[in-house]
Amino acid sequence: MSDARPRPGTDATDDQPGRPGTAAFLAALRVRRNAKVGFALGTVLALALLTLVVRGAAAAQYPVYLYAALAFVLAVGVGLLLTAALTVGVAVRRAREMDGETGRPD
Repeated sequence: MSDARPRPGTDATDDQPGRPGTAAFLAALRVRRNAKVGFALGTVLALALLTLVVRGAAAAQYPVYLYAALAFVLAVGVGLLLTAALTVGVAVRRAREMDGETGRPD
């Protein structure tokens, strides 16, 4: 027997796979937009560094595909970091907006 109880004001329970609350939460934090911006900037940075390194004289020591693999890792890492930072920024702004709506003094 499931211990799932309906959430107040809805017919949805916690054990339903398609929870619309999660999608609305991610949309409110603009995660999709933040991911696009973060990974675009990460890719630009990685490609810029790849071209600088491959043009350098030290690039002859290792094959180019190793530098390309490092550029991929850099792009993904920077993309994830920027996505998280942008999302936290949106969350802070939303929290401040909500705090201002309640009329609570600072």
